[in-house]
Amino acid sequence: MAAAAAAGFVNALAGGGSLISFPALLATGMPAVTANVTNTLALAPGYVGGLWSQRHDLRGQRQRLQWLLPAAAAGGLLGAWLLLTTSERLFSSLVPWLLLAGSFLLGVQQPLRRWLLSQTGGRPARAEAQWAVLPVGLAAVYGGYFGAGLGVIVLAVLALSLHDSLTRLNGIKQAISFATNAMAVVVFWRSGHVAWGAAAVMAVGSIAGGALGGQLAGSVNPERLRWGVVGVGVVLGLLYFRR
Repeated sequence: MAAAAAAGFVNALAGGGSLISFPALLATGMPAVTANVTNTLALAPGYVGGLWSQRHDLRGQRQRLQWLLPAAAAGGLLGAWLLLTTSERLFSSLVPWLLLAGSFLLGVQQPLRRWLLSQTGGRPARAEAQWAVLPVGLAAVYGGYFGAGLGVIVLAVLALSLHDSLTRLNGIKQAISFATNAMAVVVFWRSGHVAWGAAAVMAVGSIAGGALGGQLAGSVNPERLRWGVVGVGVVLGLLYFRR
């Protein structure tokens, strides 16, 4: 529960909570695929909260969502299916790469955000969502398969495909992340790979940590926290390489 609470806390402030909770499950001796599936279900409530918190930024974007949400849902389903068809041995060999990839994406989050802001600030909104369908779908495949850093990929895709403020694009990103995760949960729910006891405990911890993170948002430096999580992810990735 402590790792899930830390993940919820980190997600509320800086993102990247999976880089804490997923390795924590692995440390219990849980098989890698089961750990990833359980982690996805346990942290699912956070996506609901993220979407609800930015619901106002989705106003006037129905046409975009009609293009992008089906792509995100299809990608999430495909990614989740690919995970369940991956052998335990192969996925275990991918774990360090996935941890390092998630750490890298979290590390470039702020520089990328500043660049996206310089590219999108003040531009008029235009409906060009069809150009983002394929890259969003591919990003969702990654999200359904592993997920850490999905938001960074999606936001970059949206900024390169759509002309709008970063705030409104971030609202779409939350909707896409929710759709991707929801479809993965549908696939995982009856997969036989869910450690339900751990998932229930982690879900409670994640919600509590997220609530605490929201309350302390003004007193915790998210930049330092983010780099701390990046450091943890890199160290764990390197350790798993040695294993």
